[in-house]
Amino acid sequence: MSRVGKMPVAVPQGVDVAITADQITVKGAGGTLTRALNPLVKVQKEGAALTFVPANDSAEANAMSGTMRALVANMVGGVGKGFERKLTLVGVGFRAAAQGSKLNLQVGFSHPVVKEMPAGVKVACPTQTEIVISGADRQAVGQVAAEVRAFRPPEPYKGKGIRYADERVVIKETKKK
Repeated sequence: MSRVGKMPVAVPQGVDVAITADQITVKGAGGTLTRALNPLVKVQKEGAALTFVPANDSAEANAMSGTMRALVANMVGGVGKGFERKLTLVGVGFRAAAQGSKLNLQVGFSHPVVKEMPAGVKVACPTQTEIVISGADRQAVGQVAAEVRAFRPPEPYKGKGIRYADERVVIKETKKK
């Protein structure tokens, strides 16, 4: 059985889990998340923990038990604490401003770039060169952060662009004559 799938998911106080025949719903302070259940995995609620058991002995059911456990653990963590991704702008004149559910970027183009945030994802700019993307859905937060970074990824010669706060950009040496 999958090592990840064997570990139960602890459900903290203030988080409510509802399991139906075909989906699992997690409610908490951060919102409500719903995911379709895979027929190869049986989910059982035992007190304040969720366990994931493969429905049969196939390798696919074994793998899906670990996958479902990880996805549900992210849902429980998301509605409890939430997830956030920090981005940093590096470059002269590069700035960001959050206006409601829109992110306005000036990253060296002749026009400003405006990114609309999807439902459940919030954006904040503590300074002009920092962006904090947060929300309950880990996948959505990561996807939005990747889309924002893709507007101007860090280039390898000067390091200018939008990068993750923990990203290290290796600077190349310029060509010598």
